[in-house]
Amino acid sequence: MQVLIAYHSDYQQTQAVADAVAAGANAALLDAGATNHTLLKHVSDVSLDDLRDADVLIFGSPVHMGSMAWPMKKLIDTASKLWMSGDLEGKIGGVFATYGGFGGAGGGVEQTLVSLHANFLQHGLLVCGFPRSLSGFADAGIHWGLAVRTGNDEGMPEGVADAALVAARAYGAHVVETAFDFNT
Repeated sequence: MQVLIAYHSDYQQTQAVADAVAAGANAALLDAGATNHTLLKHVSDVSLDDLRDADVLIFGSPVHMGSMAWPMKKLIDTASKLWMSGDLEGKIGGVFATYGGFGGAGGGVEQTLVSLHANFLQHGLLVCGFPRSLSGFADAGIHWGLAVRTGNDEGMPEGVADAALVAARAYGAHVVETAFDFNT
């Protein structure tokens, strides 16, 4: 099973979350007796062949003004070439986002996760949310996926809490386990 985790990161926080998602995905692959085939790539390095070859796609983006970062949107727009051929149909998808912003409202994280899901659904992917039974749900879970707050009260980058990294590992494992369940 090939897992592609594509992310964009401005301050290395989304990358830290992507690393934790990959660690969870790798652990689930090893638990299932599969060889480790997790490909972690910055979104600018992802090719259409990477998307075609993957059985599982997990996309992560920081929230930019209430939406995904433009490099992620650029990949999604480029991947629209695969829509006509149906090359992504039946794959398993998962999404995560990091956010700062003022206050505790999320700064557009739900909209970012929903828009990532919408693009996956356009391609015929089966998408995974974040069930409340997973470790870390109370710290970084939302039914749409993984949502990690990385900003302080002033909206400035603060870092990724250890509890959020636990949630990220749980989410990465969940998406891979869902793919195994679906394919067996």
